[in-house]
Amino acid sequence: MNKEDIIASVSKQMPERRWIHTQGVMVTSRYLAEKYGEDPERAELAAIIHDVAKYWPVEEQRQYIVKHQLNCELLDYNKELWHAEIGSHVAWAQYGIEDQGIRDAIRYHTSGRAGMSLIEKIVWLADYIEPGRDFPGVEEARRLAEQSLDTAILYGLNATITILIERNRIIYPGTVTARNSLILTI
Repeated sequence: MNKEDIIASVSKQMPERRWIHTQGVMVTSRYLAEKYGEDPERAELAAIIHDVAKYWPVEEQRQYIVKHQLNCELLDYNKELWHAEIGSHVAWAQYGIEDQGIRDAIRYHTSGRAGMSLIEKIVWLADYIEPGRDFPGVEEARRLAEQSLDTAILYGLNATITILIERNRIIYPGTVTARNSLILTI
């Protein structure tokens, strides 16, 4: 499937405001890829697909994870994580994306993970700082992104974990290990 066909398919599966967000992630992913030495086409393709399943009904997401024997452990955590796992599988099963790096960038764009690859870091950060994002701290994250992917991601992970703690929410262990991994490398 070519990029235009994937765009047409993905954009139909989400509200207009989410497609605008996706377009922001696409532009930001290309920019960060060019800045930090990743293939911009790969980063953009991951960005196009990253939220493909975000607006599927929750029960449909649950069933998809079980049916395709994906990471069922995620079902014990916040449902906001599920779409990334599904999106990675959809990239392969429906769009023919064989590139594991692209699929992993989609898979970990929400949670992060220890030892993220360059493309995973780019898509994670692009999703966090794309131009349509407006929350306390986003400008600092954007400023840090100009200096270091790792520092900007650590800032974002710290903010995310803090918010989850303040809201008394469960924290996915992969997010904690992503943070700890960055602490050890910075």
